[in-house]
Parts: sequence; structure tokens; C-alpha cells
Amino acid sequence: MNLVGFVRDHWYNILVPLGFVLGCYLDRMNDEKLTAFRNKSLLFKRELKPGEETTWK
Repeated sequence: MNLVGFVRDHWYNILVPLGFVLGCYLDRMNDEKLTAFRNKSLLFKRELKPGEETTWK
């Protein structure tokens, strides 16, 4: 069985896990991008006390 036939017969077994992994990767990249704006909104605009936890993780 050649590669093209295998992919044609099992495309759903390849694309579903690939979509899941790609979605997890993009979600983590978005979380990392949002951490740049942590404590900078008007709601949380104040200096943190020494030893105080961040408002969200």
C-alpha cells in the first residue's frame, strides 16, 4: 500500500489529532501573548505589593 492510498483511507485518523495538537499549540501561544497585558487593564491598574500574587495566571 502506498502513502497516498493510506492517507486517502485514513484521513480522519490523521487530521483529527493534528487539529487537536494545532489547537493546543495556538491556545498556548495566545496565553503567552496575553500575559504581556497582565495587571495593565484599568480594573487591575495598580502596583503589586512585595510578595503579592498576580491577579491571574
